[in-house]
Amino acid sequence: MKRYALNTRGSISLRQELSWRALTLAAAEKLLHEMTDGETPSILFGRDDVGRHGNFHPAAYEKICSEPLWIRRLQKVHTASRKFKARANWRWRELDCANSSDALLMNIFCHPETLLDGHVALLLGIDTDAKPEFGFKPRTPLHAGKRDNTEIDMKIGNLLVEAKLTESDFQWAKRRMVDRYRDLEDVFHRDELPMSDDRHGGYQLIRGTLAAHAMGSSFCVLCDARRPDLIEDWYAVMKAVRFADLRCRLKIVTWQELASVLPAELQIFLEDKYGIITLS
Repeated sequence: MKRYALNTRGSISLRQELSWRALTLAAAEKLLHEMTDGETPSILFGRDDVGRHGNFHPAAYEKICSEPLWIRRLQKVHTASRKFKARANWRWRELDCANSSDALLMNIFCHPETLLDGHVALLLGIDTDAKPEFGFKPRTPLHAGKRDNTEIDMKIGNLLVEAKLTESDFQWAKRRMVDRYRDLEDVFHRDELPMSDDRHGGYQLIRGTLAAHAMGSSFCVLCDARRPDLIEDWYAVMKAVRFADLRCRLKIVTWQELASVLPAELQIFLEDKYGIITLS
């Protein structure tokens, strides 16, 4: 299928590729969809009259709809829906977007066959009966006995997961936001963390690492092999971790690596919709 060359940071051209793939899929399958305005338009899918949702693999979507906590994850309203009204009975949701990393995560981990043969569990270091929890709040300790209220994309077994696809980075945050965390100085060599103009880079990575430390869990970044910039950002944060045992619980897995151990029908879906080609 058609491929786009990536620019320096990669996110824009990957969004373009995913939009092209989404339009191709929508036309071929006659799926309910709309396009947002903007320099790099996004394609949004909706549930059609026969229950199909073009942003999800059919088996994964059926499973999502059978789990109250999972289907609740689909209800977050897309910001563009405040400006544009697609149809009277369809208000756009965040996970309707073709380039949503959360939707990609759910396509994989809500598929009923993903964990059956043990290959995914072995790759990620989890049990085959582990059940994913999306939008997990680890409640990481802050100073003065307070707790963080931010979310991590998924918890599955003893593994915390941050998923990325076309996002530009792992967020920047003012130093005072990072200073709130009780264990920051214990866990990191502070002067080695990415920083510019009193802002720390990799804020989501710092939070995730601190959550893994507090919980005694592992923390994995799932991102695309076409985004070497995000991979470099993660290594920059990992390098600043003081403890070898914690560094051993930090990992990165690309969507391509993960796809290589997924069920065949899901591999085909990921290649067609996302251009995620399995590694041989």
